[in-house]
Amino acid sequence: MSGQQKTAPDPYFPGNGDSRFRVHRYELDLDYRPGPNRLEGSARLSAIAGRAPLAEFQLNLGDFRINRIRVDGRAPHYTLRGGKLRVRPAKTLPAGSAFTVEVHYSGNPRPVNSPWGGIGWEELTDGALVASQPVGAPSWFPCNDRPADKASYQIAVTAPSAYQVVMGGRLLTRTTRASTTTWLYEQAAPTSSYLVGLSVGRYQTVLLGDPGLRGVPQTGHFPAHLLSDFSRDFARQPQMMTLFEELFGPYPFGEYGVVVADEEIDVPVEAQGLSVFGVNHVDGARGSEHLVAHELAHQWFGNSVTVADWRHIWLNEGLAKYAEWLWSERSGARSAQELAVSAHRLLATQPQDLKLADPGRKWMFDDRLYERGALAVHAVRRALGDAAFFRMLREWAVVHRHGVVGTQMFTAHVERFATGPADELDELFGTWLYGTLLPPLSSPSPR
Repeated sequence: MSGQQKTAPDPYFPGNGDSRFRVHRYELDLDYRPGPNRLEGSARLSAIAGRAPLAEFQLNLGDFRINRIRVDGRAPHYTLRGGKLRVRPAKTLPAGSAFTVEVHYSGNPRPVNSPWGGIGWEELTDGALVASQPVGAPSWFPCNDRPADKASYQIAVTAPSAYQVVMGGRLLTRTTRASTTTWLYEQAAPTSSYLVGLSVGRYQTVLLGDPGLRGVPQTGHFPAHLLSDFSRDFARQPQMMTLFEELFGPYPFGEYGVVVADEEIDVPVEAQGLSVFGVNHVDGARGSEHLVAHELAHQWFGNSVTVADWRHIWLNEGLAKYAEWLWSERSGARSAQELAVSAHRLLATQPQDLKLADPGRKWMFDDRLYERGALAVHAVRRALGDAAFFRMLREWAVVHRHGVVGTQMFTAHVERFATGPADELDELFGTWLYGTLLPPLSSPSPR
């Protein structure tokens, strides 16, 4: 794993996460009843204190009833207010020491309020869905909710047997007792709390493609009536996987699943080893195929290679958007250059007040960030030439696999592959990443 970038509290969400310690493993045992939307859970966090003794620490958790908390087996003092679970252990934890936190809680999970509406645990007409980016994870489990704090997860979910529980990671066991079934998943790869996805619904499951001996197992989960449309819309996902492994390096996780919830959702959302779509993204005409590519690309850019804090979100969205263009180009549709011209023309008609490298919380999911991010990546491609660009892109994903990165790390990485004067790249980064005015679109490189 690459070196981790040191981080202070997230400037966009300073109330989320606690940089004084890190969690290296979560073990969750959940019991969910869809009808009353009732969740009972226990969470065991294995953590390590930072460089200073830890007299208190903070987790993030929604409005649940706390039934019991233990720190290394002893009852601490704690308060839960405003989504912050403040814990004061019975004894100060020494610097660098390993410790465990156990939280038993219950209640009715509901989304976390955010500038973009409620995010996190969402009760559906028949089932539930979790899409937590960026701060929705506390809606269903206690966590150190900062993207840089990546951990492994083992999660058991018990639900009525009529429902399927789908998560990212490997399904270890499925055990039915009377009218309930317990699904046990393991996600061994380092995972940010916002990337722990979950769906509870009545689904049909199919295998996508033939993984063979060394391929990536890919599954689809969707309402049965969508079988025909789903089969067409996601038919080329295995080809996308092959292309992205060629361009970005080996797929970073053990498996990949897609869920189509039986509801309309605004945009698909990525989770670790899993992407979630709505019924509105399935039309039988591949109308959302670019989004299928986008969410798959996030497994490399965002999930494996994760931003240190949310200022750098363009590294997730710009690279995933550019992956859409690469899929279009390689599958015989419009070239990346043609798509860049269209995107540039669109951005030229819109306000030019967004700084890509630090857009501010208000604009971090603005469409302009996606388009300008892809254009910045395209500008790098034009500056380096294709051979060096694709070596750079693959090495970025491989070297920082399961790591934490920021914008300055990316620009320094790109500079290693440049053959021209350094000031050319400095100007490129200055205008595309740190300026607000839209730079002119460079012409294709002759190299």
